[in-house]
Amino acid sequence: MLLLPDSLRAELWAHARRDAPRECVGALGGLTVPVQAGALPTWQVRTLYPLPNTARDPQREYLADPLHLLRALKAMRAEGLELVGLYHSHPRGPDQPSPTDTRLATYDVPYLIADLNGGTLRAYLLPAGREVRVLAGEAGGTRPAGSCTGESATEAGGATGADALAPEHRM
Repeated sequence: MLLLPDSLRAELWAHARRDAPRECVGALGGLTVPVQAGALPTWQVRTLYPLPNTARDPQREYLADPLHLLRALKAMRAEGLELVGLYHSHPRGPDQPSPTDTRLATYDVPYLIADLNGGTLRAYLLPAGREVRVLAGEAGGTRPAGSCTGESATEAGGATGADALAPEHRM
């Protein structure tokens, strides 16, 4: 399962709405908690890094800017974190991976899809297409994270990973 704090879930949705009708893209930093052999680990999201979408047709696909992705990965490492997920939006739906999403998946982490049309957030391990349960909540409780309601992290007083970077590393 992937644990996504409310403030970061809200920031992910704010990013998706801000970039519409283009697909947004970003990286999630955090910690991976291993479990028994054969079972999926738990990914705990601690920070979010919005990234520029440099795809040729950004209304239909995404491609994270490689330089900004590298900066995000370096920032994660400096904070003692690792890549625990990638997210992007489907402004017109659906909340499932497209053939392009599946074909281009290269990281062994959950890929989150924010469906702006349906208001759902789902995650998958690609290219296999195995769904990963996304739970929202702060310390003390979790619940399914399928809704697009809530205030942004900055409105709630939280910070995204981009805010935590030194000015020369902001995305």
